[in-house]
Amino acid sequence: MHDPTLLVINPGSTSTKVAVFHGDQIEASDTLRHDAAAIAAFPRIFDQFDMRRDAVNKFLSDNSFPIERLSAVIGRGGVLPPLEGGVYIVDDVLVEALYEYGWNHASSLGGLIARDIAQAVGIPAYIADPVTTDELDDLARITGLPEIERRSVFHALNQKAVARRAASALGREYHECNLVVVHLGGGISVGGHRKGRVVEVSNALDGEGPYAPERSGSLPNTGVVKLCYSSAYTEREIRKKITGQGGLVAYLGTNSLLEVEKRIAAGDEYARLCYEGMAYQVAKEIGRVACALSGEVDAIVVTGGAANSTMLVGLITDRVKFIAKVLVYPGEEEMHALAQAAIRVLAGFEGAKRISPPVTDRKSHTE
Repeated sequence: MHDPTLLVINPGSTSTKVAVFHGDQIEASDTLRHDAAAIAAFPRIFDQFDMRRDAVNKFLSDNSFPIERLSAVIGRGGVLPPLEGGVYIVDDVLVEALYEYGWNHASSLGGLIARDIAQAVGIPAYIADPVTTDELDDLARITGLPEIERRSVFHALNQKAVARRAASALGREYHECNLVVVHLGGGISVGGHRKGRVVEVSNALDGEGPYAPERSGSLPNTGVVKLCYSSAYTEREIRKKITGQGGLVAYLGTNSLLEVEKRIAAGDEYARLCYEGMAYQVAKEIGRVACALSGEVDAIVVTGGAANSTMLVGLITDRVKFIAKVLVYPGEEEMHALAQAAIRVLAGFEGAKRISPPVTDRKSHTE
């Protein structure tokens, strides 16, 4: 089969990344910036659909790229009911699920825009490895209170993409390896990948796990209860403290690792304590996840934007290198990961899935 030509769409909070790939090579790409005031004027994420789709179409027009040349369109997977990882066809059922579950996350527009453009020329639209990818062992769901169950919400797309790269570097296939994958960004997620399935990971979207530049991490229960009933904060404000205003932002007033490292270099010992505390918590989380894999870990894989920090990676590595070798892949692979996912399906190496109605809040439903 000749190399397919793909349109890849990755919506973020105030921008949309877009690229045309021929095979795994980029022909054209851009980050489409959206005016913050215009974004704020939309009551719902889905109200941004026309604006963002029109921006993508303008990108194609500006690059003199006819959509008739496309083999498929793939968007970033948004917030959906729990699903196993993989590539999903954007059909009526998936669209309905995005509208039902994805109201608060810009990535939910990825599949919707992909389908709209694909339908115009009769080609398939896909998403891959949405943030709600859920392959947890049942044992991993138990919390200690039957009213509360652990959820899997994490950087699934980038984690699985770098896990495949790491497996290749080890001379093996992804489904043959046990890996601990660490995504270091504004939020931090640590996943236990057992033979191609992420059987242990925290809900990084809601701030669980280690604290991060913008997340509080898991907190002492009674302390959270007291804070909630102190009358000092609304529910909205508490949620914001956990996700968005926690971690380094709460301690140091910044989410910039470069800024914190400058303070440390200037002799700020409190900044050093908070920074090393984050690395310490990440290392502990790696150890916890390694236990979930019964200590059978082929490699620890570190990725994400913050993996560009040699100081942070070094602090983590020093504590966990006794578990397994540490492989570092800085940055995010989302655009290439989406393109490669579509290529695997179009080449017949992987089957595209559909979510099955009715969707539920628990187990994965695929066919």
